Amino acid sequence: MTAHDRPRGRRGRRVSVRRCLPALPALALLLLAGCGIRPTQVPTDFGAAPSRVPCSLSGPDLTTQTSRGVPVQVFLLCGSSLVAVDRVVRVPEGTADARRRVIVAQGLLAQLAASPSAGEKAAGYATHVPRGLTVTGPRPQDPEDTLRLSRAPAGLNPYALAQIVCTLSDSAAAEGDGSVVLGGPGDTRLRRYACTDGLRSHPGTTKPSSTEAMDG
Repeated sequence: MTAHDRPRGRRGRRVSVRRCLPALPALALLLLAGCGIRPTQVPTDFGAAPSRVPCSLSGPDLTTQTSRGVPVQVFLLCGSSLVAVDRVVRVPEGTADARRRVIVAQGLLAQLAASPSAGEKAAGYATHVPRGLTVTGPRPQDPEDTLRLSRAPAGLNPYALAQIVCTLSDSAAAEGDGSVVLGGPGDTRLRRYACTDGLRSHPGTTKPSSTEAMDG
């Protein structure tokens, strides 16, 4: 038997497999086309798993749930707008209305200046209200619902002023008409500020709507 007459055996099968391999991708493309699926040569990358939706809290803050006091809401910055979150302010029982208004206002300022909880930070919440900001009630010639801050409102960061206006005007510290009379520590003219939809939506670029407050 000559070399040409010998069976090709395993070597022949290897050659046959190699010649068939290039046809496999083509066959896969034909099958995909037959199923109505357009083939693609671009690798598919589904990316990372979706994260928590911004400004969406998973549940009430446990600190708020276990604290005793008056339920209130404060406005924090989230994304490019103001969003209300739940808080608690402690007010002694039997406090007179005038004093109660100031206590609530001071408690709200303290809550605004406090760092957001871990869950709130994870959801994108932040605050621009400075620590140490205090509030007092009206002077003899001021309207009875006046709140005087330890810093002039006009000198505050625009975001901080928006947070304060929207928080105080929507609380027991105000008269309940959606506005609040604010002044500074000196002879700053009092102004009545209102929390508008535009201010809540664009606190950094929208100035709070205000009018000069008349003396009491």
